[in-house]
Amino acid sequence: MSGGDGQPRDGSGADQPQPGRSEAEESRRGAAYGFTAYAVWGLFPLYFAALKPAGAWEILSHRILWTLLLCLVVLGLRRDLVWLRDLARRPRLAGGVTAAALLIGVNWVVYVAAVLNDHTTEAALGYFLNPIVTVALGVLVLRERLRPLQWVAVAIGALAGVYLSVAAGSVPVIALTLAFSFGGYGLVKKKVGVSLTAMQSLSAETLVLGPIAVVMLAVLTVRGDTTFTTDGAWHMTLLVLAGVATATPLLLFAAAARRVPLVTIGLLQFITPVLQLLCGVLLLHEHMSTARWTGFAIVWLALVVLTVDTLRHRTGLARARAAELADITP
Repeated sequence: MSGGDGQPRDGSGADQPQPGRSEAEESRRGAAYGFTAYAVWGLFPLYFAALKPAGAWEILSHRILWTLLLCLVVLGLRRDLVWLRDLARRPRLAGGVTAAALLIGVNWVVYVAAVLNDHTTEAALGYFLNPIVTVALGVLVLRERLRPLQWVAVAIGALAGVYLSVAAGSVPVIALTLAFSFGGYGLVKKKVGVSLTAMQSLSAETLVLGPIAVVMLAVLTVRGDTTFTTDGAWHMTLLVLAGVATATPLLLFAAAARRVPLVTIGLLQFITPVLQLLCGVLLLHEHMSTARWTGFAIVWLALVVLTVDTLRHRTGLARARAAELADITP
């Protein structure tokens, strides 16, 4: 997830597992990388709040352009730019990258706008809902078959959405937009296939968004709505560092994904919305009504069911493999 932001993909060329280390050591390192990545994403509300008075569109533009520059510098130092030519020759992959870029762009700007407008807790709800939405999209788009407990989790998640809409008198648009844009992003990545490393993928997606970011900055500048050169050196530095803030947790995640099982990654992902919620309530002082807490509790129940199902399924697969190995062992 990418604090509302990260892009879960392997093969970034980040820290690789070392042959001399034991599996347990690599697993511990992987868990530490994963924890750090999700913690950074979870603390993004504080970072974006510190960027005020910049607006969501200005922050998005700087985030895209500085991330793109950072990625291109790193890839240039690695002499890893040939893939751009290959990407241009593969229309299906290029189309998938474009669709993914637009979806993650929507996710980024809605998330930043939510934080800047004191809706961090609703953004957290979106990332709590994301696993449930991802499962639902798998059924609706990929025609995947769900296990019984997965159906229960989806049903409870849908109930939470209905409850929150009725209790608040309006649909939780921010939460649903974040959940579906990030879920759709993951779906596009799955359909296209993992053919680019994490750094390459982030570079390609920000390259697609780059012209849009330039136009947005130009419009904001003409309107006098930019803060990059008017609010001091510290503010300018924070906007420039948006590129580092975007790329760092992604690379940490990629390093973690090569070292720990997918089920561990699945459990670690809840760190992000938990920290977002805590930031919103405790540090940014957003109000949480009793109805909103109740809605969150229903979502958490759905996530508990989904997690139990994942753990049971993984345990069953492990036992099946063990039995299979026992059968073929002389």
